[in-house]
Amino acid sequence: MNKLILLASAMVFHTFNAYAAGDAVAGKSAFARCASCHQVGTSARGGFGPQLNGIFGRTAGTSKDYKYSAAMKSSGIVWSEQTLRAFLKAPDDVIPGNKMRFFGIGSDKQIDNLLAYLHAFE
Repeated sequence: MNKLILLASAMVFHTFNAYAAGDAVAGKSAFARCASCHQVGTSARGGFGPQLNGIFGRTAGTSKDYKYSAAMKSSGIVWSEQTLRAFLKAPDDVIPGNKMRFFGIGSDKQIDNLLAYLHAFE
């Protein structure tokens, strides 16, 4: 039984640390500025912005819980660490005409932390 628990813990640790560029705990704090529009977790739903559970691998503008701008729906972007990083830095540069009123995050470390936090909701 202990071996099974140890193995399961190692698998969770490995999965979580596969994205270890950032600190998920610090990312939770960074998410506070996102939380006024976006939700994550088991009860997450769209509101002023779409919920962000399972964002990695999702095509932009396809979550059923939010009415996206035409620009977002037609962007063809699939969210990955690279596309999210670029979007979080300069949303209007990546998808001109999107509805998100957000000027971007200038800190690469803060983006690393935020991405690490979002990976917990895959």
